[in-house]
Formats: sequence, structure tokens, C-alpha cells
Amino acid sequence: MKRITEFFKKPFAYAAVFGTLLTSANGYVLLKTFTIPTVQGYVEESRENSCYEDVASEAPQDAETTDTSYSDGNIQISISTVRYNDTEVYIADVRLSSAAYLKTALANDTFGRNVTQKTSGIAAAHNAILAINGDYYGANSQGYVIKNGVIYRDTARRNTGYDDLVIYSDGSFGIVNESEVTAQELLDSGVVNLFAFGPALIKDGKIAISQNDEVGRAMANNPRTAIGIIDSLHYVFVVSDGRTSESQGLSLYELAQVLQQYGCSTAYNLDGGGSSTIYFNGRVINNPTTNGNRISERSVSDIVYIGY
Repeated sequence: MKRITEFFKKPFAYAAVFGTLLTSANGYVLLKTFTIPTVQGYVEESRENSCYEDVASEAPQDAETTDTSYSDGNIQISISTVRYNDTEVYIADVRLSSAAYLKTALANDTFGRNVTQKTSGIAAAHNAILAINGDYYGANSQGYVIKNGVIYRDTARRNTGYDDLVIYSDGSFGIVNESEVTAQELLDSGVVNLFAFGPALIKDGKIAISQNDEVGRAMANNPRTAIGIIDSLHYVFVVSDGRTSESQGLSLYELAQVLQQYGCSTAYNLDGGGSSTIYFNGRVINNPTTNGNRISERSVSDIVYIGY
């Protein structure tokens, strides 16, 4: 007991104990921010603007499917693969009879920080025909989250110059800034899905970024994921490989060029890098990778998908 008392009388002892406590506290904060799943409640749900009622709940039995296409009375999907900037790029051309078939889903059907699941796992759980990763909302504590007509988070993004992509109940796209409108106002205007990543790639048919734009400190060439609209209920999902010897990846400007070539009037950049994944007819068709050393899906917070 005397030795313990003498130890704490020494000045360096207080510094050592304080340092240990501080390190432990910082470690917990980092774990909570990036690792520990935290389930959260949501703000408000709206059914008035829902586009998901009065549609078939199961896929038709007479759907025609190949490795690169799907077709039934409501959904037509055609998959093509192109080489662009020494990179494999996967293009899904999607035509729908109703906006009800363009949906989003959360990992484990749960809203929260660090609640994640592989794109293929979320897609399979929802019987998705086609799916891509979403905006990885769970990596952030701010930014609107509206999915399938539900406001899950209404805290505006700060310290970002990026706008959000909104999808209305009729399937049309819009670009909004969270500093100019509330989540409730968006819901009241008919928004059913929102993605807070960015930047917007195409506005009014024109490329909306410069050749030097990049997400944070990301490399110039990366795996990418984007979604665009050509005209009413006609969409393009784009995913590129990257960070491998077979595919170097795309810059944001190159990604925008691809979407413009396909006739998009509005297009938006979603989470990329190791998250970039495209799933079609029960399997992942691209080569997801975080560092190029191995092909493997990263678990994400949410997906965008086509299905019943």
C-alpha cells in the first residue's frame, strides 16, 4: 500500500494514468464511430407520397432472363460491359413501368451507425434483380437519410460543398442542397429516396464537375458507383472496377463522361472505392476490391435496387 501511495506522489505517475485514460477514451470513440454498430430510431414515416402501393409484390413467373438481361411486363434490364480509360465499366440500362420498382434497402433492415452488410447479402434478402451499393449513410453522423418514404435522420450535412440526389414518387430525379431545405419539406414535396454522397455528375445533361474534382483525399482513379436518369422511368446504373492491374479505375470526370454518353440528364456519384459493387440475377458481376490485393465485397449501409 505504501508503494502505491509513493507511486502516485510522483509527477510522472499522474501523466501516465491520464495518458492511459485518454488513450482508452479515444479508442472507444474511434470504435464507436467506425466499428461498433449502433441501432438508432428514425424521425418520421410518410405514406401519403408512397409510390409502393398497388403494385405486384412478386416477380412474374414468365420473366425472361439471361446472363446480361432481364425482362417482364414491368422491368427491363440490359447489362453491358465496356472498356474506358483502361478500366472495366459495367452499365445497367433499366426501364420500368412504375417508380415502385426502384427501391432502397438498409443493411440487416436496420438503421444505425456501422450497421453493415455486403451488397449481395442485402440484395438477396430483398430478392433484388439488380442492385448497387448506396451512399453508406452509416459512416456519418450527419446528413439527411430518407429511404423508401421514411425520414431516418433529419440533421443537415455540414462542411461539405456537395448536394444530395433525391428521387420523387414519380421516379424523377432532383439535386438539392441540405442547407436550403429541411428533410420534412423534401418528404412533403414527394421525395421517397435521398442519397447524401456526391458530387452531382450531370445536371441538365451537362457535366457538372471539373477535371480536378475528387471525393475527399481519394486517388484520381478509383472503383466508382453512380446512378443516372435518361428520361421518365429510364435509368442507368454504372459501376467501374479499379485499383487492379486489369482496371486502373476512373476519375470523377471520366465517370461523368460515361454517364453523359448514355444520355443522362441527371447523374450522381455514390460511394466508391471498395464499396463499388453491382449485383445482377443472384451474383456480383464486377470485381470489388479495397486495395487491389484481393477481390472481395466491402460491407455497406445500404443499397439501391430494382425488384418487387
